[in-house]
Amino acid sequence: MKALGICLTIGLCLQSAPAVDVFARSNLIAWCIVPFDSQNRGPEERAAMLEKLGIRMLAYDWRDKHIPTFDEEADALARHHVKLQAFWLTSGPDPAGDRKVGVVLDFLRRRGIHTQLWYMFVPPKNFEALTQEQKVEMAAKAVGKLASMAAQIGCSVGMYNHGGWYGEPENQLAVLERLKLPNVGLVYNFHHAHAQIDRFPEFFPKMRPHLMALNLAGLRKGDREVYAVGGGDRELEMMRLIRRGGYRGPIGIINERIAPDAEVGLKMNLDGMKKLLTEMGDKAALQTY
Repeated sequence: MKALGICLTIGLCLQSAPAVDVFARSNLIAWCIVPFDSQNRGPEERAAMLEKLGIRMLAYDWRDKHIPTFDEEADALARHHVKLQAFWLTSGPDPAGDRKVGVVLDFLRRRGIHTQLWYMFVPPKNFEALTQEQKVEMAAKAVGKLASMAAQIGCSVGMYNHGGWYGEPENQLAVLERLKLPNVGLVYNFHHAHAQIDRFPEFFPKMRPHLMALNLAGLRKGDREVYAVGGGDRELEMMRLIRRGGYRGPIGIINERIAPDAEVGLKMNLDGMKKLLTEMGDKAALQTY
């Protein structure tokens, strides 16, 4: 319980401190820019790029080859005044027995980094044969175990929608209700929400109190592709609902399948944000670009 108290005190659970405007440039997180970068930038180049673009937060999506440079990444981000807002993590039903989970948590512990773990639960092969109750129980055990380990080092866990059963809002809310843990919330991604667009106004109010981050993308009705913000025909109305609904946590912009060069992809998203903020009449946020 002491560790959970620390987590709450440092403000990592659920939404971070409110920004001047939810869509302000200072409230943006860069996401999907590590493996999705044809320039293969290293830690220093990546951090310098973010500083140049005026993006102050990074969600770190890594692959095995990046493990040896975790420390370099942390050092470069600190030099360029970029916050390590989140760390990508996956596991099956037993995160405690997953070597890569141990590698990440050991790194964060050693460096004293308090951050969000954007967590994707990977179901076992027999998962679809289980009842809904059994699925909720299995996912809750995995998320709860990771949350317990994360709390010991002052971190929080965001359930990350990435398709499948675990990516459905109603199922994630059922897991949250089962756990009732203060350092567990949700990370909602537009780029994995094509099948949920029409239902967004229904479930967003239920998710909003639990959201730790919300990642934008361009969405087009009937199209499964992902576009930069402003390149779709559905994200504007969803962004209006987000603003009206009172969400004030961080906002991610992504480069997965946007542009080969991560810097180009981020610039496309920044231009798209300006376009949509103009249409929304959000002058306060627009001034930050």
